[in-house]
Amino acid sequence: MSIVNQHPNGINPFAVSLVSTDCMTTSGVAHRALEENGHNDVLLKYMEDALQKHHISPDALQRHMDLITSLKIANLPTLRSPYPQTLTTQKGNFAEVFLAEYLSSTTDAQLPIYRLRYNTNPEQSMKGDDVLLFDLDSDPVRIIVGESKFRGIPDKQAVIDIVDGLVRSNKAGLPVSLMFVADRLFQEGKPELGQRVQDCAVLFATNKLHIDYVGLLMSNRNTKTHVNKHTDNKLHNLLMISLGMQDPQTIVKHAFEEFENNL
Repeated sequence: MSIVNQHPNGINPFAVSLVSTDCMTTSGVAHRALEENGHNDVLLKYMEDALQKHHISPDALQRHMDLITSLKIANLPTLRSPYPQTLTTQKGNFAEVFLAEYLSSTTDAQLPIYRLRYNTNPEQSMKGDDVLLFDLDSDPVRIIVGESKFRGIPDKQAVIDIVDGLVRSNKAGLPVSLMFVADRLFQEGKPELGQRVQDCAVLFATNKLHIDYVGLLMSNRNTKTHVNKHTDNKLHNLLMISLGMQDPQTIVKHAFEEFENNL
Protein backbone atom coordinates (compact mmCIF):
# COMPACT_ATOMS: atom_id res chain seq x y z
CA MET A 1 0.00 0.00 0.00
CA SER A 2 1.65 3.21 -1.15
CA ILE A 3 -0.11 5.57 1.30
CA VAL A 4 1.05 3.66 4.39
CA ASN A 5 3.91 1.31 5.13
CA GLN A 6 3.54 -2.19 6.49
CA HIS A 7 1.66 -2.75 9.74
CA PRO A 8 4.05 -2.29 12.70
CA ASN A 9 5.89 -5.32 14.00
CA GLY A 10 7.85 -6.40 17.06
CA ILE A 11 6.94 -4.79 20.37
CA ASN A 12 5.00 -1.90 18.85
CA PRO A 13 1.63 -1.76 20.69
CA PHE A 14 -0.28 -1.86 17.38
CA ALA A 15 1.67 -4.98 16.39
CA VAL A 16 1.01 -6.65 19.72
CA SER A 17 -2.70 -5.85 19.92
CA LEU A 18 -3.97 -5.84 16.31
CA VAL A 19 -3.95 -8.19 13.34
CA SER A 20 -3.63 -6.47 9.97
CA THR A 21 -4.89 -7.64 6.58
CA ASP A 22 -4.35 -5.65 3.38
CA CYS A 23 -7.05 -6.10 0.77
CA MET A 24 -9.14 -4.24 -1.79
CA THR A 25 -12.76 -3.19 -1.52
CA THR A 26 -15.18 -4.45 -4.15
CA SER A 27 -14.83 -1.05 -5.83
CA GLY A 28 -11.05 -1.34 -6.01
CA VAL A 29 -10.00 0.91 -3.10
CA ALA A 30 -7.06 -0.13 -0.94
CA HIS A 31 -8.25 -1.31 2.47
CA ARG A 32 -6.29 -2.18 5.60
CA ALA A 33 -8.44 -4.22 7.96
CA LEU A 34 -7.36 -4.15 11.61
CA GLU A 35 -8.85 -6.55 14.15
CA GLU A 36 -8.22 -7.20 17.83
CA ASN A 37 -6.22 -10.30 18.74
CA GLY A 38 -6.88 -10.73 22.45
CA HIS A 39 -4.42 -8.12 23.75
CA ASN A 40 -6.80 -5.23 24.26
CA ASP A 41 -4.98 -4.37 27.48
CA VAL A 42 -1.94 -3.33 25.42
CA LEU A 43 -4.03 -1.23 23.05
CA LEU A 44 -5.94 0.33 25.94
CA LYS A 45 -2.75 1.38 27.77
CA TYR A 46 -1.30 2.86 24.59
CA MET A 47 -4.49 4.74 23.79
CA GLU A 48 -4.84 6.08 27.35
CA ASP A 49 -1.43 7.72 27.00
CA ALA A 50 -2.20 8.93 23.47
CA LEU A 51 -5.59 10.36 24.39
CA GLN A 52 -4.09 12.25 27.30
CA LYS A 53 -1.33 13.87 25.24
CA HIS A 54 -3.79 14.76 22.46
CA HIS A 55 -6.21 16.44 24.88
CA ILE A 56 -3.86 18.32 27.20
CA SER A 57 -0.15 19.09 27.53
CA PRO A 58 1.78 17.69 30.53
CA ASP A 59 2.29 21.20 31.94
CA ALA A 60 -1.36 22.11 31.56
CA LEU A 61 -2.41 18.81 33.13
CA GLN A 62 -0.19 19.44 36.14
CA ARG A 63 -1.62 22.94 36.57
CA HIS A 64 -5.13 21.48 36.29
CA MET A 65 -4.43 18.83 38.93
CA ASP A 66 -2.80 21.38 41.27
CA LEU A 67 -5.88 23.58 40.97
CA ILE A 68 -8.19 20.62 41.67
CA THR A 69 -6.20 19.89 44.82
CA SER A 70 -6.50 23.52 45.95
CA LEU A 71 -10.25 23.55 45.32
CA LYS A 72 -10.73 20.33 47.29
CA ILE A 73 -8.82 21.74 50.23
CA ALA A 74 -10.99 24.85 50.19
CA ASN A 75 -14.17 22.77 49.76
CA LEU A 76 -15.00 24.62 46.55
CA PRO A 77 -16.81 23.23 43.49
CA THR A 78 -14.75 20.84 41.39
CA LEU A 79 -13.14 22.13 38.23
CA ARG A 80 -14.52 20.87 34.92
CA SER A 81 -12.58 17.91 33.53
CA PRO A 82 -10.30 18.62 30.54
CA TYR A 83 -11.62 15.43 28.94
CA PRO A 84 -15.06 14.99 27.35
CA GLN A 85 -17.74 13.44 29.54
CA THR A 86 -20.22 12.76 26.74
CA LEU A 87 -19.83 9.23 25.37
CA THR A 88 -20.55 10.33 21.81
CA THR A 89 -17.67 12.81 21.92
CA GLN A 90 -15.41 10.29 23.64
CA LYS A 91 -16.01 7.77 20.87
CA GLY A 92 -15.36 10.29 18.14
CA ASN A 93 -12.16 11.51 19.81
CA PHE A 94 -10.93 7.97 20.38
CA ALA A 95 -11.30 7.12 16.68
CA GLU A 96 -9.61 10.37 15.66
CA VAL A 97 -6.65 9.85 17.99
CA PHE A 98 -6.30 6.23 16.94
CA LEU A 99 -6.13 7.24 13.28
CA ALA A 100 -3.55 9.96 13.98
CA GLU A 101 -1.39 7.59 16.01
CA TYR A 102 -1.66 4.72 13.54
CA LEU A 103 -0.72 6.90 10.58
CA SER A 104 2.19 8.34 12.56
CA SER A 105 3.39 4.78 13.14
CA THR A 106 3.00 3.61 9.55
CA THR A 107 4.17 6.61 7.51
CA ASP A 108 7.02 9.14 7.51
CA ALA A 109 4.48 11.93 8.02
CA GLN A 110 4.43 13.86 11.27
CA LEU A 111 1.60 15.25 13.39
CA PRO A 112 2.75 18.84 14.06
CA ILE A 113 0.14 19.72 16.69
CA TYR A 114 -2.39 18.01 18.93
CA ARG A 115 -5.48 19.83 17.79
CA LEU A 116 -7.78 18.60 20.56
CA ARG A 117 -5.74 20.68 23.01
CA TYR A 118 -7.23 23.75 21.34
CA ASN A 119 -10.85 22.69 21.69
CA THR A 120 -12.54 25.36 23.79
CA ASN A 121 -15.48 23.05 24.54
CA PRO A 122 -14.30 19.46 25.17
CA GLU A 123 -17.91 18.23 25.13
CA GLN A 124 -18.19 18.98 21.42
CA SER A 125 -16.21 17.63 18.51
CA MET A 126 -13.87 20.07 16.81
CA LYS A 127 -14.48 21.43 13.34
CA GLY A 128 -11.94 20.99 10.57
CA ASP A 129 -9.89 18.02 9.43
CA ASP A 130 -9.91 15.10 11.88
CA VAL A 131 -6.29 14.29 11.12
CA LEU A 132 -3.66 16.27 9.23
CA LEU A 133 -0.12 14.91 8.92
CA PHE A 134 2.81 16.38 6.99
CA ASP A 135 5.81 14.75 5.35
CA LEU A 136 7.73 17.95 4.68
CA ASP A 137 10.95 16.19 3.66
CA SER A 138 9.43 14.06 0.91
CA ASP A 139 9.65 15.03 -2.76
CA PRO A 140 7.05 16.23 -3.44
CA VAL A 141 5.96 17.37 0.01
CA ARG A 142 3.06 15.22 1.15
CA ILE A 143 0.02 15.85 3.33
CA ILE A 144 -2.26 13.10 4.66
CA VAL A 145 -5.86 14.09 5.37
CA GLY A 146 -7.73 11.72 7.66
CA GLU A 147 -11.45 11.29 8.34
CA SER A 148 -12.58 9.03 11.20
CA LYS A 149 -15.92 7.66 12.38
CA PHE A 150 -16.99 5.52 15.34
CA ARG A 151 -20.10 3.40 15.13
CA GLY A 152 -21.35 0.86 17.64
CA ILE A 153 -22.74 -1.07 14.68
CA PRO A 154 -21.22 -0.47 11.23
CA ASP A 155 -23.51 0.56 8.41
CA LYS A 156 -23.41 1.72 4.82
CA GLN A 157 -24.04 5.36 5.68
CA ALA A 158 -20.98 5.59 7.93
CA VAL A 159 -18.73 4.43 5.09
CA ILE A 160 -20.43 6.83 2.66
CA ASP A 161 -20.00 9.73 5.11
CA ILE A 162 -16.27 9.03 5.49
CA VAL A 163 -15.63 8.90 1.76
CA ASP A 164 -17.84 11.91 1.04
CA GLY A 165 -16.01 13.95 3.68
CA LEU A 166 -12.68 13.18 2.06
CA VAL A 167 -14.06 13.91 -1.40
CA ARG A 168 -15.22 17.33 -0.17
CA SER A 169 -11.74 17.98 1.18
CA ASN A 170 -10.23 17.00 -2.16
CA LYS A 171 -12.58 19.29 -4.09
CA ALA A 172 -11.82 22.19 -1.74
CA GLY A 173 -8.15 21.89 -2.59
CA LEU A 174 -6.00 22.81 0.38
CA PRO A 175 -6.99 21.12 3.67
CA VAL A 176 -9.23 23.49 5.60
CA SER A 177 -7.11 23.16 8.77
CA LEU A 178 -3.73 23.91 7.17
CA MET A 179 -3.52 27.53 8.33
CA PHE A 180 -4.90 26.55 11.74
CA VAL A 181 -1.95 24.17 12.13
CA ALA A 182 0.53 26.79 10.91
CA ASP A 183 -0.85 29.44 13.27
CA ARG A 184 -0.66 27.11 16.27
CA LEU A 185 2.97 26.28 15.45
CA PHE A 186 3.86 29.98 15.35
CA GLN A 187 2.10 30.42 18.71
CA GLU A 188 3.96 27.44 20.17
CA GLY A 189 7.30 29.06 19.31
CA LYS A 190 8.02 26.82 16.32
CA PRO A 191 8.26 29.45 13.55
CA GLU A 192 10.41 27.40 11.15
CA LEU A 193 7.99 24.48 11.20
CA GLY A 194 5.04 26.86 11.03
CA GLN A 195 6.51 28.51 7.95
CA ARG A 196 7.09 25.16 6.24
CA VAL A 197 3.48 24.16 6.88
CA GLN A 198 2.25 27.54 5.65
CA ASP A 199 4.41 27.20 2.52
CA CYS A 200 2.34 24.15 1.57
CA ALA A 201 -0.22 26.65 0.25
CA VAL A 202 2.36 27.91 -2.24
CA LEU A 203 3.34 24.36 -3.18
CA PHE A 204 -0.31 23.55 -3.80
CA ALA A 205 -0.74 26.62 -6.01
CA THR A 206 2.27 25.57 -8.09
CA ASN A 207 1.16 21.92 -8.31
CA LYS A 208 4.07 20.72 -6.15
CA LEU A 209 2.08 19.26 -3.27
CA HIS A 210 0.83 15.69 -2.97
CA ILE A 211 -2.24 15.01 -0.82
CA ASP A 212 -3.38 11.53 0.25
CA TYR A 213 -6.68 10.67 1.92
CA VAL A 214 -7.32 8.05 4.61
CA GLY A 215 -10.67 7.07 6.10
CA LEU A 216 -11.15 5.08 9.31
CA LEU A 217 -14.27 3.30 10.52
CA MET A 218 -14.03 1.95 14.06
CA SER A 219 -16.81 -0.45 14.99
CA ASN A 220 -17.52 -4.10 15.72
CA ARG A 221 -16.17 -7.21 14.02
CA ASN A 222 -18.35 -6.69 10.94
CA THR A 223 -16.58 -3.43 10.10
CA LYS A 224 -14.29 -4.97 7.48
CA THR A 225 -17.26 -6.35 5.53
CA HIS A 226 -19.07 -3.01 5.43
CA VAL A 227 -15.97 -1.09 4.33
CA ASN A 228 -15.32 -3.63 1.59
CA LYS A 229 -18.89 -3.53 0.37
CA HIS A 230 -19.83 0.14 0.60
CA THR A 231 -16.68 2.16 -0.21
CA ASP A 232 -17.09 4.23 -3.38
CA ASN A 233 -14.04 4.64 -5.57
CA LYS A 234 -14.17 8.42 -5.88
CA LEU A 235 -10.52 9.26 -5.16
CA HIS A 236 -7.47 7.70 -6.78
CA ASN A 237 -5.32 8.31 -3.68
CA LEU A 238 -7.67 6.93 -1.03
CA LEU A 239 -6.98 4.34 1.66
CA MET A 240 -9.68 2.93 3.91
CA ILE A 241 -8.87 1.50 7.34
CA SER A 242 -11.31 -0.56 9.37
CA LEU A 243 -10.84 -1.24 13.08
CA GLY A 244 -13.00 -4.15 14.17
CA MET A 245 -13.47 -4.99 17.85
CA GLN A 246 -15.89 -7.18 19.74
CA ASP A 247 -16.93 -4.38 22.09
CA PRO A 248 -15.45 -1.07 20.87
CA GLN A 249 -17.60 1.09 23.14
CA THR A 250 -16.26 -0.59 26.27
CA ILE A 251 -12.63 0.13 25.44
CA VAL A 252 -13.50 3.79 24.86
CA LYS A 253 -15.34 4.03 28.18
CA HIS A 254 -12.50 2.34 30.04
CA ALA A 255 -9.94 4.75 28.59
CA PHE A 256 -11.79 7.88 29.65
CA GLU A 257 -12.82 6.45 33.02
CA GLU A 258 -9.14 5.98 33.76
CA PHE A 259 -8.53 9.70 33.24
CA GLU A 260 -11.27 10.66 35.69
CA ASN A 261 -9.93 8.23 38.30
CA ASN A 262 -6.54 9.92 38.12
CA LEU A 263 -7.82 13.48 38.50
